[in-house]
Amino acid sequence: MEIIRWLWVGMALFFLLAEVFTAGFVLACFGIGALAAAVPAFLGFGLPWQLLVFIIVSTIAVLLSRRFADKVTGAQTQNVGVDRVLGKQALVIEAIDPLSPAGRVRVDVEEWRADSVDNSSIATGTVVEVMGIDGTRLKVRPLSKPSE
Repeated sequence: MEIIRWLWVGMALFFLLAEVFTAGFVLACFGIGALAAAVPAFLGFGLPWQLLVFIIVSTIAVLLSRRFADKVTGAQTQNVGVDRVLGKQALVIEAIDPLSPAGRVRVDVEEWRADSVDNSSIATGTVVEVMGIDGTRLKVRPLSKPSE
């Protein structure tokens, strides 16, 4: 029985260290469950009680970590990567012409190559809305006339 006590502690350390190399807090939850299971092991309870504590505590930790992860990343999961520019307004800084590969827009502080959604020309200075992404080019539609 002595070895089982230290096996729980070893498993806890393994899971907590392995969590450093993964994402999602799942292994950390199992590490917490293993630490909790070590308590009844050190108190002399049998393996069934230890497993029960491990399962219950791990399950609760997973459920709580999901709630925490959703709160932390909930707003960010909708538009990450290149999707973050979808729906944003941009300024045409190089005229968009369907017959030319030229055409650039500025979204916030980033510059992107762009094409018109309906294959029309869009003049420099026009405010556009980003409607989609095709490879590395944004698909845009005009919102206003070019500034004079």
